Amino acid sequence: MSETTVVHVVRHGEVHNPDGVLYGRRSGYHLSELGRQMADRVAEHLAERDITHVVASPLERAQETATPIAKAHGLDLATDERLIEAGNVFEGKTFGVGDGALRRPSNWKHLTNPFQPSWGEPYIEQVVRMMSALNAARDAARGHEAVAVSHQLPIWTLRSFVERRRLWHDPRKRQCTLASLTSFTFDGDKIVSVGYSEPARDLVPAHLLAGAKPVKGRAKAFGA
Repeated sequence: MSETTVVHVVRHGEVHNPDGVLYGRRSGYHLSELGRQMADRVAEHLAERDITHVVASPLERAQETATPIAKAHGLDLATDERLIEAGNVFEGKTFGVGDGALRRPSNWKHLTNPFQPSWGEPYIEQVVRMMSALNAARDAARGHEAVAVSHQLPIWTLRSFVERRRLWHDPRKRQCTLASLTSFTFDGDKIVSVGYSEPARDLVPAHLLAGAKPVKGRAKAFGA
């Protein structure tokens, strides 16, 4: 008989980013105090689950989200580069609502193809590396459960691929809020279901929830 394995792909908690920088893959961006509460909430949510493997993106915010989960299960935290945030040419810049970034001629060359997208790592490349990381986490926890902490865009792209949706999309409609779980259940090597939960939803600022209207002057967690 095939064994059942579940891999919970977790988005990290809120990041301390008062300047609204699109931080992307840049180092030095840590969880805020609220983000640490979110990480603790996820750890509490998963405390009674059969977690035997915890792995995270190398970026600080993902490592800090994964640490209390690993600690709660007495596990060492592994790192997988394939779980890293998507690359973006706008890293290091502010890109909030109403700041005029899309009207600057110097940015137009990067906005020519939303289907690839032209401003960052191609969606299909994200799918390849995230599927590889997902399968590696499954293999490390066969017959049990694993946690893999990553970032919003790669997680949503992975889920869209698995659920056979188009990869290009409206970022405001991603169902992947801070500290959320996108859970893939395997029967042997085959994904048989995808679940979604938000154990820290009450801690997430309203303007960062999926489908929330952008607030002028506030970046909406780009590069998260």
